[in-house]
Amino acid sequence: MTTIDHDAELARAGANITGLGGQLAFMARRYPLGAVGAVIVLVFVLTAVFANFIAPFDPTATDAKASLARPGSVYWLGADFMGRDMFSRIVYGARISLAVGAGATLMGGLLGVSIGLMSGYLGGAFDLLTQRLMDIMQSLPLLVMALVMAAALGPSLENTIIAIAIPLVPSVARVVRSSTLSLREQPFVEAARAVGMGELRIAVRHVLPNTLAPLIVLATAQLGSAILVEASLSFLGLGIPEPYPSWGRMLSESAAEYVRTAPWLVIFPGVAISLTVFGTNLLGDALRDILDPRQRS
Repeated sequence: MTTIDHDAELARAGANITGLGGQLAFMARRYPLGAVGAVIVLVFVLTAVFANFIAPFDPTATDAKASLARPGSVYWLGADFMGRDMFSRIVYGARISLAVGAGATLMGGLLGVSIGLMSGYLGGAFDLLTQRLMDIMQSLPLLVMALVMAAALGPSLENTIIAIAIPLVPSVARVVRSSTLSLREQPFVEAARAVGMGELRIAVRHVLPNTLAPLIVLATAQLGSAILVEASLSFLGLGIPEPYPSWGRMLSESAAEYVRTAPWLVIFPGVAISLTVFGTNLLGDALRDILDPRQRS
């Protein structure tokens, strides 16, 4: 099988690719599913950022007269049993879900990078003890560990982020450690030591930047997982409490009693969760193909 040099191919196509817009168009043609995922994620990000301007109603305002109103010209996606506009709640729910997902991914990534970098670079007893701790943490599924931590910490926005971030640490630490083990033996690291550079500076300035490519792919995948776990925790009453409009809590409040009489209360939050996770997964797959030369063929 012939291997295609993507850099050379991109250079040959340079006549038709001018500026950032042309390069984005080229990548969209080459990775159409990744482009679809990026558009989905971008739509939800913009929805979260501009929720105040998009939502026609206050997501926490109730109206007894509009209880279980069907989708129509006033309430585009219907209203829930308390008369709250579903469209507004889903729009503001995007802000909550993305904030929790991004916060948990960032916190778990920072902790995992620190642990993995020190473990792989220092080695020895520290590496042994750290990896055994990571083994213990990875023995529990992500959702189970998040449930245990959420139950211990209590339902709140900050506690939900912490409860989801901690179970994400082992996978990040493993990826960074694996890359660090191979990078610390490279000639550029030996050259840095030869000129008298300190070990901490070598690890942070020369080793860490070379682990970013797999980290970007992993972070994209973990973002979707974090959003899904947040919805699961909120569904079980251990995640985001009222009055925050959470997609998982919307499902929890409606799934048992209104799935037959008012199916829109279940369908629309479920579609929002599915689209967000689907978009992040497509984007992650495309980033893996772009950043990992072994995937190019």
